[in-house]
Amino acid sequence: MTLFFWLGLICLLLNLAIALEVARGIGRMTQLRDVPPLVAGSILPRVSIIVPACNEASTIEPALRSSLAQDYANLEIIVVNDRSVDATGAVLARLAREYPTLQVLTITELPPEWLGKNHALQSGAERASGDYLLFTDADVILAPTTISRAIHRGQANNLDHLAIFFENIGGGGLLNAMFLEVGGGLLLLFKPWLAGDPGSQRFMGVGAFNLVKAATYRALGGHHRIAMHPIDDVMLGKLVKLGGFRQECLLGNGFVAVPWYGTVREFINGLMKNTFAAYQYRLGLVAAGVGAVFLLGVLPLWGLVLADNPARLLFGGAIGIRLISFAHGFREGRLNPWFAGWSLLTPYLSLYISVKAATMTVINGGITWRGTYYQLKKLKEYVI
Repeated sequence: MTLFFWLGLICLLLNLAIALEVARGIGRMTQLRDVPPLVAGSILPRVSIIVPACNEASTIEPALRSSLAQDYANLEIIVVNDRSVDATGAVLARLAREYPTLQVLTITELPPEWLGKNHALQSGAERASGDYLLFTDADVILAPTTISRAIHRGQANNLDHLAIFFENIGGGGLLNAMFLEVGGGLLLLFKPWLAGDPGSQRFMGVGAFNLVKAATYRALGGHHRIAMHPIDDVMLGKLVKLGGFRQECLLGNGFVAVPWYGTVREFINGLMKNTFAAYQYRLGLVAAGVGAVFLLGVLPLWGLVLADNPARLLFGGAIGIRLISFAHGFREGRLNPWFAGWSLLTPYLSLYISVKAATMTVINGGITWRGTYYQLKKLKEYVI
């Protein structure tokens, strides 16, 4: 047996095992659409929606209107205008005149040792009066019954924290293939279907929809403990799990939607700020991640071209599994399954993102996010 044969066999078996693991895991997760809204006459705990906004003039109005249109009576909405220099302030002022209950909190200065978004979320939480805090983003579109269904699920399962995955809207085949590439990696890494198991150490948090009991949030110390962590949403979920509280992660297709990025370039640039943080700022983990992506996504195509039979058949099988997995993901996202062909290119972009993010962060001694520079030494202090 040649080296190519054994490499092909490894690629095939790993791709198959991962595809089955993720498929089974997703199959165990509840869809929000399968959770009914609260029935009329139910006691409604107060929910505070907290939306950080830094230069979000192009997206914040439809997002806020979807929150204002919620079929949930006991609701307050707090928007934190975090040092915006575009028309965000003007948009919020106009919406506040139209909806007098809309609360706008304006931040003009960022305190030391805080990331802007994390500080905005903490500031909004300090003003909030709700029994539950919903941390979301300024581009998230919620279906009218989303909060009612989420609260119903939280009450039925006695949850302290409920995270809901969003549906990406917009973009072409390559952009959505990158979304599936990164999303699939996160699913494999965090296994969110186990977040609801008290006996598991798995956890999850989603920036588009992180619903947490206010009492739980304050008992955990709020965002102070993750003040300079670029992946604040996932780390909030980790704090909840480490604190021994109950959490769950659901799928929100049709109920939580985000136009995550407009172009592939925006997608790549957006991940520059937090990819190295996902590797805990450890170059050894970056090397391991790069090796895994190469083995699973790059080597099979090279092997198909360079190897002879029967190794070529093994590499072809690995590629086939990848294409089928992506086609299924596109179909679930109500997109053309033929876009799966882009999955042959996405590993190269993933490698580029991981290597560049780590390299530039080390060279620059930190990251720049929304115009503010954050020192790597300080960022590392908030790894949990």
